[in-house]
Amino acid sequence: MKFFIDTANLADIKEAQEMGILDGVTTNPSLMAKEGITGKDSVMRHYKQICEIVQSDVSAEVISTTYDEMIKEGEELADIDENIVVKVPMSGDSIKAIKYFSEKGIRTNCTLVFSAGQALLAAKAGATYVSPFVGRLDDISTDGMALIEQIVNIYTNYGYTTEVLAASVRHPMHVIQCAEIGADVMTAPLGVIKMLLNHPLTDSGLAKFLADHAKAEKK
Repeated sequence: MKFFIDTANLADIKEAQEMGILDGVTTNPSLMAKEGITGKDSVMRHYKQICEIVQSDVSAEVISTTYDEMIKEGEELADIDENIVVKVPMSGDSIKAIKYFSEKGIRTNCTLVFSAGQALLAAKAGATYVSPFVGRLDDISTDGMALIEQIVNIYTNYGYTTEVLAASVRHPMHVIQCAEIGADVMTAPLGVIKMLLNHPLTDSGLAKFLADHAKAEKK
C-alpha cells in the first residue's frame, strides 16, 4: 500500500520524505488556505515546490465546477510538473472532465467520493485514483471502511486499473484496516503516519534495554 501525505505544509512533506516511506502528496484548497497560500500564482508556485521535494505523484485540485473551466484549470495544473495528478471533485461535469483528461494522457484523482456508484463511474471514465472519504463517513455513523472494501471488490471484479486512494484517514487503525482490505493508497496527515511508530511495549522494552546497558557499563 502506498503512503501519501495529506497536507500543503512543506516542512511536513520534507519530514515524511526523509522517513523514506512517502509515495506521494494530496492537497486541496482547504489545506492550501491553512498554510496561507492564496491567489492563483502563489498556489501554482507552491505546487511546484511540493513537486521538487517529493518527485512523485502530487494531487492538485481544481476549484472550478463546470466542465470547460475544469479542463482549462486542469491543463494548467498538469503543465506545472509531470508528477501532477489533477484532482477533481465528484460531479457530472467532473466525470466528463476525467474522460477528457484520460484521453489526453493527464492523470486524475476523483475526490469527494462517498458511494460505490460514484467510484464505479470514476473508474469507467478512466480516473487514475478515486478518493473515498473514510473519516467523513464515520462522522455520520456510516462505515467508511465498508465502502473501501466494496470499491476494492468491484474494481477487482472488472479489472479496473483505477487505484483506490483512501482519504480522510484519521487514526492508525484506519491505516491498518485500509491495508487489510487492499486499498492501493492511503493518505493521511503526518501526525497519523507517525502514530504508526508508537507502541507502549516498544517504549518499555527500549527503556529496559537502556537501563540494563547502563548497569553493565558501571560494572
